[in-house]
Amino acid sequence: MMMQLAALITTGKAMPDGSGDKIPGNVIYQAAEDGIEDTIKPRLEAAGADCSRIAFLEQPDEEPILLNDTRLAQAIEGTQAKLLVIDPLQAYLRMDSEMQRTNSVRSVLTNLAKVAERTGCAVVLIGHMNKSNRTKGIYRGLGSIDIAAVARSILLVGRDRNIPHYRVMLQIKNNLAPEGKAYVFELHPNSGFRWIGQEEYKVEDLLSHKSKTDSKLDKAKDYLQLLLSGTDMACADIFDKMRASGIGKRTVEQAKKDMGIISYKSGDKWYWQLNGSDASGERI
Repeated sequence: MMMQLAALITTGKAMPDGSGDKIPGNVIYQAAEDGIEDTIKPRLEAAGADCSRIAFLEQPDEEPILLNDTRLAQAIEGTQAKLLVIDPLQAYLRMDSEMQRTNSVRSVLTNLAKVAERTGCAVVLIGHMNKSNRTKGIYRGLGSIDIAAVARSILLVGRDRNIPHYRVMLQIKNNLAPEGKAYVFELHPNSGFRWIGQEEYKVEDLLSHKSKTDSKLDKAKDYLQLLLSGTDMACADIFDKMRASGIGKRTVEQAKKDMGIISYKSGDKWYWQLNGSDASGERI
């Protein structure tokens, strides 16, 4: 999906919702887990991208590029990129014991946000989730990465349970405007990628393959696992999102207790965190 969007930017075509300035732009695409020549570039070409407008920064073993690296800012300014894609986020963080502290990660991401604001380049950080640990919910988090406080927008991409080749992009945070409607695209074995359009979805529609008869407590646990995977979140925001999905405060509190979720205070706000992550602040 991200390659499709990058392709639209390089050719000046409108975004799926019709927005865009119709002026071709440059893109920096950093993918740590796939080869450029055998995987990334062929997929971009298949998406119709102008690959002459896409830069791939070398990732030397002795001095790998990290999110706080000045080479990223220099590349954005040098190419006048409209978009920087980092995939996956975890590959570009120095995940030692110091960096795993919430404040350290937040500082790195805040600096990157300042680069984006100064240059006008949109920065997309992709964090992958998997389903290998079903004993703690259908999704397993990827570490104590506190992106929620810095990211302007957070999107979830998941599968439509009823239409296997449909994927849904759903906004779960937006600091700049009301949260947008879900956008659906198709990954069909025969026809390939195709944008479908805006549809009505809720987060719980993408969380699991459970039947509609499952209890609200189960849904609350699944939603908490998603919201807190890879990030902490203010408990007030959690209650707001749960309420919008028809899940009451008492049910959420019970789910929190069952899952062993930790509460801690940072500044004047209380945050929730999955047990086993690292957090600074007063805990209860």
